[in-house]
Amino acid sequence: MALGLPAVIRACLFDLDGVITDTASVHAAAWKEAFDAFLQQRGGDGFHPFTADTDYREFVDGRPRADGVRCFLSSRGIELPDGSPDDPPGLDTVHGLGRWKNGLFEARIRSQGAEVYRDTMAYLMAARDQGLLTAVVTSSANCREILRAARAETLFDAWIDGVVAASRDLRGKPHPDTFLAAARDLGQHPAQCAVFEDAQAGMDAGRSGHFGWVVGVDRTGQADALYAHGADAVVKDLRDLAGTPDRRPRP
Repeated sequence: MALGLPAVIRACLFDLDGVITDTASVHAAAWKEAFDAFLQQRGGDGFHPFTADTDYREFVDGRPRADGVRCFLSSRGIELPDGSPDDPPGLDTVHGLGRWKNGLFEARIRSQGAEVYRDTMAYLMAARDQGLLTAVVTSSANCREILRAARAETLFDAWIDGVVAASRDLRGKPHPDTFLAAARDLGQHPAQCAVFEDAQAGMDAGRSGHFGWVVGVDRTGQADALYAHGADAVVKDLRDLAGTPDRRPRP
């Protein structure tokens, strides 16, 4: 398989949800259930539900859990106390709301399972066959369990997930910290790494981290937004990446 990457690239850094696994829709549904319950309980000037399309993409997708809660609530003019990461699931603090959502997500995964995208699996194996290093970079704290269930955990040379990010005090996307940590763990300069993301926040992270190539994986029809946030190329299927033109001029 032709990889469609610049010759300088030595490593590929893959997001999890929406790129490797078909779990972004599960996250979106869990967020909608949690936020809608919160908004209904709060009352006020009419109930305006969380949208799994617009709100999820703009305010939550790709961000660490607590950051997603803060970002969405801020868009509605709402502030909650942060509380503690040890808060029980509930609606009274940022961490409590985030943990409630995570419980909903885990229940859905247990009942539905996690499917991998075949195009990404084919691309991953082709990249490794051609000598490129691979890493998974995600804010998910459930990353290893999800990939273990999908029998894909052996395909990566480095892992930066929510657990690792917390232990190293790494800022989440749209900051580039987690991708930069993956590059360091692989012994590569960012300019030698390609970022594969489906979220606008992930595009921002790839651009601000000065990575050698930023690929938007468009599963939901947001190609223009991915380009606007810094993608070099956008594809619906990674097997189509070869020959995709650079749409963002490089300095």
